[in-house]
Amino acid sequence: MSAVAKSPEPQKSELLRGTLDMLVLKTLTVQPLHGYAIAQHIERLSEDVLTVEQGSLYPALERLQKKGWITSKWAESPTGRRARYYTITAAGRKQLGQEISSFDRVLAAISRVMREA
Repeated sequence: MSAVAKSPEPQKSELLRGTLDMLVLKTLTVQPLHGYAIAQHIERLSEDVLTVEQGSLYPALERLQKKGWITSKWAESPTGRRARYYTITAAGRKQLGQEISSFDRVLAAISRVMREA
């Protein structure tokens, strides 16, 4: 009798420092979302490699709001509960562009080092 090996679960990874803001801003370019939906979107698109912990997400949302990069308003969620929905602002879209450029530069630098080492 042979055993069938289960395929391994995708390994969860912590977000690199400074990438959470960029991922949240990018997610909000799709549509306004509440916090839990933001976390689900990031996890789904990363194929469950990236996890967004509530202890990191909500402070990040507050920080982005204080900087004027997102706004929020209370509304009813599809489940009928009140939830705070976040929307990216024009300043947030501009910041997202800068963060993507910076991230691409760092990613290219890491790639060069990894090829040469």
